[in-house]
Amino acid sequence: MSQAVKSKALFARRKERVRIQIRKRAVDRVRLSVFRSGKHIYAQLIDDSKGVTLACASSLDKEVKSAVKSTSTVEAAKTVGALIAKKGKDAKVKNVVFDRGGYLFHGRVKALADAAREAGLAF
Repeated sequence: MSQAVKSKALFARRKERVRIQIRKRAVDRVRLSVFRSGKHIYAQLIDDSKGVTLACASSLDKEVKSAVKSTSTVEAAKTVGALIAKKGKDAKVKNVVFDRGGYLFHGRVKALADAAREAGLAF
């Protein structure tokens, strides 16, 4: 098995473990889902009971791009976290469950989560 295939398989297993825990904890709560690419970071507030996205923010948004030097840094992730929390407040969302996907909780993912907590989301 090549390293790339093994890495993707491990990522998929982590993602499934996280989703199982989220299903247990997400009783009447919105899911804050994070996707991280090499250049950008994205966050969505998803209501799984209705199957709709309530709010989204990414490092591609104009407010974020103008505020940071590079969209692939921890600073950009902090800005996206604050922005998704602001949009969540506008959508009357306070309590969420954090879905980190298969990503480890450090670096940009942790920065986004901490900024969202500081800006008012509870998880």
